[in-house]
Amino acid sequence: MAGARGNNGGAPDFEEFVQARGPRLLRVAWLLTADAHLAGDLLQTALAKVWPKWRQIAAEHAEACVRKTIVNTHASWWHRRWRSEVPHGELPDRPAISDPFTGVDQEQALVTAVRQLPARQRAVLVLRYFEDLSVEETVGILCCRPIRAREAGACADVARRVHRSGTARSSADSSNGSSLGPTWS
Repeated sequence: MAGARGNNGGAPDFEEFVQARGPRLLRVAWLLTADAHLAGDLLQTALAKVWPKWRQIAAEHAEACVRKTIVNTHASWWHRRWRSEVPHGELPDRPAISDPFTGVDQEQALVTAVRQLPARQRAVLVLRYFEDLSVEETVGILCCRPIRAREAGACADVARRVHRSGTARSSADSSNGSSLGPTWS
């Protein structure tokens, strides 16, 4: 890469790295937070933490180092955040019988279920399934074992929450005599 510095093992300039890898790292942050604004804040905070140490980071470990900082920063934010009910001003309208947004409802149920996972389980799912990292790479970033148990627990928890969400929706729909939305099995 042009602009690479020789005194840090050939790591690219920080600005070049952020321009090249920023969108992918922002995606990781968004998958952890499920909120575009928080994802931007999370990535910016992680980059601010890495920047003073940039010269010591080897080129082949730069992205892994930033990714690990993103996951750890998110975990620290998650521990400090209030996680109770969120009040809503109005109840949503009931969907029409031929709802073109059924897929969106399913996706939203999945996102909601993933957001309710503990931070480490969510991080395992993001790194393993969205970033397509190996078990060893995930262990290296999270510094925890056993990954397989966390991964299985997270997948089972998401499935249970999505199923519960769909069951509640289906029973409410059947009480009105209509079959709105998907039936989850």
